[in-house]
Amino acid sequence: MPTRVTISQSDLPGTDVEQSVFMDAKGDYQIVTGQATTESKLIEMAEGSKGLLLQYAEVSERVLASLPELKVISRYGIGVDTIDIDAATKYDVAVTNVPSYCEEEVATHALALLLSVVRNTSGYDKQIKSGLWDWKAGKPLLPMRNKTLGFMAFGKIPRTLIQITAGFDLEYIAYDPYLNPADVQDVPVEIVSWDELLTDSDYISIHAPLVNATRGKFNRAAFSKMQDNVILINTARGEIVDEDALDWALSKGEIFGAGIDVIEGEPRANSPLFNHENIVISPHVAWYSERSINELRRKAAENIVLYLQDQTAHGIINPEVIEPSFGHQ
Repeated sequence: MPTRVTISQSDLPGTDVEQSVFMDAKGDYQIVTGQATTESKLIEMAEGSKGLLLQYAEVSERVLASLPELKVISRYGIGVDTIDIDAATKYDVAVTNVPSYCEEEVATHALALLLSVVRNTSGYDKQIKSGLWDWKAGKPLLPMRNKTLGFMAFGKIPRTLIQITAGFDLEYIAYDPYLNPADVQDVPVEIVSWDELLTDSDYISIHAPLVNATRGKFNRAAFSKMQDNVILINTARGEIVDEDALDWALSKGEIFGAGIDVIEGEPRANSPLFNHENIVISPHVAWYSERSINELRRKAAENIVLYLQDQTAHGIINPEVIEPSFGHQ
């Protein structure tokens, strides 16, 4: 009997990459594809499936309780905040992710947002296209060199960003309560407290996952502690930044500007952030290049094959569900 796997996509271009992974794998796989826009639709699609591959669909306890044959969920991407991890563990369902596929892309995009705010390239572009050609219209502009770039969380992406900004003579600091300072002895970064990150940074780049401890971490109190020349960059999750607080900080001059790739409740047709001239916003695209999207799709599909064949997945969030030598088929 074939192993049933459900692929619920959202805005990825087809499932040919994923299908080829299952075709090349040992075993017989029956692949079901579709768009699950509700819990009920997801339950209906995934009935009888041992593997579930998804992008934006939310997996609640109700979903997990309704799919007794499910063994593994693979999410496209690094974050798994759309999945109830505790419930998955309760029902012995492994949750896998793709922790490594777009480090260069996100680091490059974070730098692109930072440079755009520093040099106001987006503002000048809008002004010229509206008929205004005036270098003074974008004042003030700040120099880039000899500043302090601070990181919220310090994983692979910040390390890549340090490499590609080396020529700017920046100082680097990072706040990461889960990091052992011994782990960064080979990197030119100083591990600091949360308050030190806020008070000592000229630029702050967010690279943390969305969990209870990080939700709304950048609130009014945080912005009040920053220097007024700070530029905030967020390529992680929108909910880490309190949107009303950022709107307030930009309006009151508490910070200089922001480069945002993610916002609360995206996609959004409107937001108070859209009204500010000193913010650059992109549509959650930092992860994307043609190389990275193909690697993401391949690895996400491989996670299901690897787990069901008792091999090590690319990333597993709740390893406590693994029962060695018993098989997951």
